Amino acid sequence: MTRRRHRTASAAAAFLSLAALGPALTGCDAAKETAGDIVSSATAAVASAAQQQMNEVKDGVNATADVKAGPTSVDGDRTVAEITATNPKDKTADYTVMVNFRDTEGNLVDAVVLSIDGVEPGKSRTGTARSNRTLSGDTKAEVAQAVRH
Repeated sequence: MTRRRHRTASAAAAFLSLAALGPALTGCDAAKETAGDIVSSATAAVASAAQQQMNEVKDGVNATADVKAGPTSVDGDRTVAEITATNPKDKTADYTVMVNFRDTEGNLVDAVVLSIDGVEPGKSRTGTARSNRTLSGDTKAEVAQAVRH
């Protein structure tokens, strides 16, 4: 079993165990805390995977200032945001962008990586960042990291 599948399976098993033991717990607060810990661990794993994807980009330069995140909206069961890369250089470039989704309290709830390819000099191009899962409540997208290559 791959490490990613193992983590997902472990989180699912923990969640199912929690659901089965819920009535035996001494209070709702304990169940909420345990469920919150599971979600937090899963979110940290997704953010780590996104960072690993960013680290795989070779021969790139920091281009976070070239990239902007638009407002979030819902598309089906996912949260999406339009991401715009503007190329200030004199040759066509590709962008790899890590986008964080945060709740109204600023907590990280998801992270994704997208590519915006073929941005011509002095021009802008957009891509859509789509959450990995259904996010509840209001969320904001932010450009965590961007690389021009």
